[in-house]
Amino acid sequence: MAPFRGVGVTAVCGIESRGFLLGGAAALALGAGFAAVRKGDGLFPGAKLTVRTRPDYRGLRHELRMRRSALGPGDVVLFVDDWIGTGGQALAVRELVAATGAPFVGCAAVVDEVRPAAREALGT
Repeated sequence: MAPFRGVGVTAVCGIESRGFLLGGAAALALGAGFAAVRKGDGLFPGAKLTVRTRPDYRGLRHELRMRRSALGPGDVVLFVDDWIGTGGQALAVRELVAATGAPFVGCAAVVDEVRPAAREALGT
């Protein structure tokens, strides 16, 4: 989390399920809130933002959802996950964050295999 300590992160996004664990821990370490991003059709109350990912390494696309009220223009957002492969889910989270008006400051992952084109699009 060291690269993100001085940028004023106020919220961490993580995708279920391992992203919830790692993102929650990162949020605690940074003194920030946590914004859950869910896959599929699980229960998730309230108004939501929804986006479909680019194809993953298996060629599958996923629908990601986040509560509309989870972030706002005053937040500074970091995405945390266990593994970033093609970058499709990270780019989708960036799109969700952008829809809230909050700045996206980057990604942190245990395994980083982001492809060059996705890395450029993420700005990381």
